[in-house]
Amino acid sequence: MNQHARLDERPIPFIDVAAQRRRLGRAIDDAVSRVLAHCQFIQGPEVRALETELAAFCGARHAIACSSGTDALRLVLMAWGIGPGDAVICPAFTFCATAEVVALCGATPVMADVDAATFNLDPASCERAVATAKRLGLKPRAVIPVDLFGLPADHDGIGAVAAKYDLLVLDDAAQAFGATYRGRRLGAIGPATATSFFPAKPLGCYGDGGAIFTDDDDLAARLKSLRVHGESTDKYDAVRIGITGRLDSIQAAILLEKLKIFPDEIVARNAVAQRYTEGLTGVATVPHVGNESTSVWAQYTIRLAPGRRDGVAVALKTQGIPTAIYYAKPLHRQAAYRDFPVADGGLPVSDQLAGEVISLPMHAYLETPVQDRIVAAVCRALAG
Repeated sequence: MNQHARLDERPIPFIDVAAQRRRLGRAIDDAVSRVLAHCQFIQGPEVRALETELAAFCGARHAIACSSGTDALRLVLMAWGIGPGDAVICPAFTFCATAEVVALCGATPVMADVDAATFNLDPASCERAVATAKRLGLKPRAVIPVDLFGLPADHDGIGAVAAKYDLLVLDDAAQAFGATYRGRRLGAIGPATATSFFPAKPLGCYGDGGAIFTDDDDLAARLKSLRVHGESTDKYDAVRIGITGRLDSIQAAILLEKLKIFPDEIVARNAVAQRYTEGLTGVATVPHVGNESTSVWAQYTIRLAPGRRDGVAVALKTQGIPTAIYYAKPLHRQAAYRDFPVADGGLPVSDQLAGEVISLPMHAYLETPVQDRIVAAVCRALAG
């Protein structure tokens, strides 16, 4: 009995990268060893192989591997010539990188609100943000929908707004590579998609990494040049201003091995999410998956009544159960972004979500008894 109690009190990892490492066994070691043997650490054969496999996985014509999800976003904006005087519509309820890349290009991020059920960009607020940009004398050029927590945004609704106002669409799928929207995997929807391979992402490497997906041959060629200082066929003859945005060969080798088990992990993540939903429906506001979409569940995020979150987080922490808040401050409340414009009508949903959301442990290796322990702890905390 005491031994069983001690096991039940063991700390639970929020994301269990080690469990995946155990499953892969020597495959990762062998993949890294091959890179160490040929010593092509930059743009080695593993990078080209990964790009081929990633493109095939999601159905895109081109996959361009790069150094991070942030650089993936930035490279696309650079390739499109986004700059001073331009406005790019971004959701306010997201990680700062989405708006950061816009500002780094000299353009102006205009914050739009999100849908309360999906946490993703609200097309109606997106349209109001376009009007705001025009009123301020900016030229609306692009929109960056975010597929937050692994769930695709309303790409049809956003695409309709983009078509109406001649906006380029850059899908920020940093948290959602592997998800589908109406039967199509992200990466094959819209002009360009960016993703991240940060270790905590559903498909993550052992450092920083990212990729861009597009069916546009000319855009792909510009992106490949921009990620290596704007080089041409002669690496010492730059034809455009670029950055150092390459993915290391070792990280590509690791991702090739992880991609082999990724479909199984997506199935496992959805099973974990389903068990959470069954156990927490009626206790908290559980995530909503609509638009004929599937999620890869980068996070499992619930909403609690105002004033309940801190108490639940403390109660779970005392039982060895970690939680996280994505995001306690929407972008327009953060010091670096509070002076950028917001859509007409404000951002009430983003403000509300910031005070109510809390994320529970989520990964493909979350065992049922452990998950039962988490659900029971949440129920107890909310019953008190």
